[in-house]
Amino acid sequence: MDGHIRFDTKDCALLLLDQRRLPLAEETFACRTVDDVVYALRTMVVRGAPAIGVSAAYACRIALKEALAAGSDWAEALHSLLDRLVRARPTAVNLAWAVNRMRAAWKPGCDPRDLARTWEALALEIHAEDVAMNRAMGRFGAELLDDGDTVMTHCNAGALATGGHGTALGVIRSAVEAGKKISVIANETRPFLQGARLTAYELHRDGIPVTVACDNACSQLMKTGRVQKVVVGADRIAANGDTANKIGTSGVALLARHYGIPFYVAAPGSTFDLSIPDGSHIPIEERTPEEVTHAGGTRVVPEGVAVVNEAFDVTESGLITGIVTEKGVIRPDRESILRAMGGAP
Repeated sequence: MDGHIRFDTKDCALLLLDQRRLPLAEETFACRTVDDVVYALRTMVVRGAPAIGVSAAYACRIALKEALAAGSDWAEALHSLLDRLVRARPTAVNLAWAVNRMRAAWKPGCDPRDLARTWEALALEIHAEDVAMNRAMGRFGAELLDDGDTVMTHCNAGALATGGHGTALGVIRSAVEAGKKISVIANETRPFLQGARLTAYELHRDGIPVTVACDNACSQLMKTGRVQKVVVGADRIAANGDTANKIGTSGVALLARHYGIPFYVAAPGSTFDLSIPDGSHIPIEERTPEEVTHAGGTRVVPEGVAVVNEAFDVTESGLITGIVTEKGVIRPDRESILRAMGGAP
């Protein structure tokens, strides 16, 4: 699927498929200001690390239009807007990566009209690159799946979480395109239910067999032989291979290790953060308690009871069988990652 992230150059608007409404309704959320984009990011109109990066690239063009209203101080206003955009969500490294890449194309003293053209072209390039990387990941990852496999995934790492095709779901899609019969167990992924709502929506739409399972069913499903592989996405990968993904992922990885099931992470190069040595340096976002205390708008937790709602956890590299990237499947260790991602071992 595609078209869930679009940019209207005439209106200078970012058009997003509102993922809060899925699977019951397909509605477009239009962002015309940086405030709109920040709201969309924080409220999960758009989510998933690569999709956040693509959206942020387009948002820089919106920030430029907004900054020009400041007149002669437009450059200072633009820097402020870009900083605000970067702070919208802390865990997914693709957000800062995309904004920094756009900033690098901003030459001192350039005419804002030239910058507008440069940024529009670069945002489109970042979007296209993400889809191409996902396709490449899919080809490499498809080789890891056997005909007849049932693959467990946690959260949504499909087209909706990227520019298109998907990371973890891109691996599954590519395996199906290669003629393999693959079925999927989508963990519901409490509390926002990305697996139950979004992964199931994507796969069912594509005709790929999918079964939604409660998060706490993982051990039973693995123990009884109903899972052959696990493939998940990532929001940030440290230099040593420690991986941040949706809360609950590390528990799935521990169970997979216990039951001898291969556990793979699928992520593009933009999700690697080589500036941090390990997962202890990854900031973990704390989200609103209402995501836990309420279900479908109805309170299910007694008033006055404390809630913890950390949105991500870190899976240690030792629990990961391999990381699927656009450059191939790499070992989850510092030397392999730095060599693959162009750093110095």
